[in-house]
Amino acid sequence: MTTITLVKKITADGAPCRKCVDVLERIERDGVRDRIDRVVVADERDLESEGMRLAARHAVERAPFFVVERPGEASRIYTVYMRLLRDVLQKTTDERDEVADLMDAVPELDFI
Repeated sequence: MTTITLVKKITADGAPCRKCVDVLERIERDGVRDRIDRVVVADERDLESEGMRLAARHAVERAPFFVVERPGEASRIYTVYMRLLRDVLQKTTDERDEVADLMDAVPELDFI
């Protein structure tokens, strides 16, 4: 059984990260919320928050990201929602959305 964990970020000023809000809206719009097993928070104000620990364990520096776990396999990390949608959730994706996600993947945005 596949387990999917979404890690979303709360910034140092207590606000949700812009990209996390966008991805959560897209998850709802795409009708896949029920496929996300857990949502955890990487709170920049608390380096011991579960999301911050997951980010450190998997060497992820931006949010949101997804941890996909399957029995007997190493965890896979997805930092681009459209790739998760296509590769794990088996949903068709719109090429424009994929390009937008890839452009948003610029490391300077939404660091944890």
